[in-house]
Amino acid sequence: MQKHRFGPLSTEVSLIGQGTWLLDGGDHAAAASVLRQGIDMGMSHIDTAEMYGEAELVVAQAIEGRRDEVFLVSKVLPSNASRSGTIKACERSLARLGTDRLDCFLLHWRGQHPLEETIAAFDELQQAGKIVSWGVSNFDEDDLEEALAIAGSGAIACNQVLYHLEERAIEHAVIPWCARNDVAVVAYSPFGHDRFPGPKSPGGRVLEEIARDHGASARQVALAFLTGEAPVFAIPKASSVPHAADNAAAGDLKLSADELRRIDEAFPRGPRPRSLPMI
Repeated sequence: MQKHRFGPLSTEVSLIGQGTWLLDGGDHAAAASVLRQGIDMGMSHIDTAEMYGEAELVVAQAIEGRRDEVFLVSKVLPSNASRSGTIKACERSLARLGTDRLDCFLLHWRGQHPLEETIAAFDELQQAGKIVSWGVSNFDEDDLEEALAIAGSGAIACNQVLYHLEERAIEHAVIPWCARNDVAVVAYSPFGHDRFPGPKSPGGRVLEEIARDHGASARQVALAFLTGEAPVFAIPKASSVPHAADNAAAGDLKLSADELRRIDEAFPRGPRPRSLPMI
C-alpha cells in the first residue's frame, strides 16, 4: 500500500483508506471485522462522522487495541459547528470512538456558524491534545481561500470532497488549489452511488480492458486513476472482506500515461459547475 504525506503533516497516510457512511445498518460486529481486516491490508486511514449514525461505535470496535495503527478522522455537523458546539461534538465523537484523540477533525460542510468560530474551536482542541490536525469537507476554492485567510498557511490538513469518474468537478480548481497550498484532497464516494460504470458501457469497457492488462479489477483501475495525481487520497467503503481486499490492491496499482489518457477520454470532466457537487 502506497503512503503519502497528508497535506502539511509529517504523517504518511495510506493512499486508499476506509469510509464508513451507511456502515451501521447491519451487523456491527461483522462490519467492524471488515474494517479490522482492511487495516491488516494497509488501509489504516479510517473516516467517519457524527452524522453517520452508529458508525463511530462500529469503528470503536474495529480499532480497539489498535488505535496507534490507524489515522482516525471524524467530522462535526455544520449545525454543531459553533465554537462551543464543535468542542462538544468532538468530545462526543471521542467517547463513541473510545479514544482520547482524533488524527484529523473536519467541518462536514459550510453552515451558518462563522468559520472563525469553528477554526477557533479546532485550535483549542489541538492545544488540548484532542485532535492532531483539522480540515474541511465539501469546500470549493472560495471557501478554501476564506479558511486559509483565517487560519494561515499550513493549518488546513485536508479537504474531503466528492470525486469519482463521472464527477470530476474538483479537477478544475479544488485539486490545483490544494496542491499549491499543501492540503490533502480526500475523495469520498469514489465509485459514485450505485453508478459505477458497467462492463457493457463504453467507459466500463475501457476500465475492463485496462484491468485485464494488469490482472486487476475495474474498480481498482478507477481508484488508481483518481489517486494518480498528488495530493489525492480515497476512502471507499467495503461491506465484505473480498471487497476490502479489492480496494486495498488499488493502492499498489500504477497506470501508464496512455492508460490515464484513455480513462480521461472515456470519462470527460465536463465544464466547471457553478457550485461544488455534494452527495
